[in-house]
Amino acid sequence: MSYNDSCGLGKQLYTAFGSRSHYDRKQVDQVVHILWVIYLGILGTAAIGFLLKGGYKTNLFRLDFVISVITWIGLMGYVTDSNFFSPLLWKFVFFGGLLWDIIFSFKLKEINGEAIYEEIPKSARPLVIGGSLVVFLGPLYYGLFRYAFS
Repeated sequence: MSYNDSCGLGKQLYTAFGSRSHYDRKQVDQVVHILWVIYLGILGTAAIGFLLKGGYKTNLFRLDFVISVITWIGLMGYVTDSNFFSPLLWKFVFFGGLLWDIIFSFKLKEINGEAIYEEIPKSARPLVIGGSLVVFLGPLYYGLFRYAFS
């Protein structure tokens, strides 16, 4: 259950650059690990920044914050190759968190009284929201899936 061999990025980087350069497999794994740690930092910083800004004023947003922290802990377990709780718990967290983020993102209309999607045409909203979920939360749920099912 280690990031070294479980994610395809390291293998792709090594295949692409390994034969034509001086990088070895260990160096590529270190780069992949650093990218995961940077991603963890970005997620944590965003959640804490939103908290400090006062963005979690409603119970719905507070629940979202709690779910975000739990999924972040799971991703941290995957990246650091640490065992936090049982894999069964992380399976529930994976499916519950993914379902929550999908429903919450598509049903969210405003944040603290300010409309958030009104400038995006209605026909493009599902594409923009879905694309944002894949880009920003895809790595989170990829790592959480690997952590729960490895």
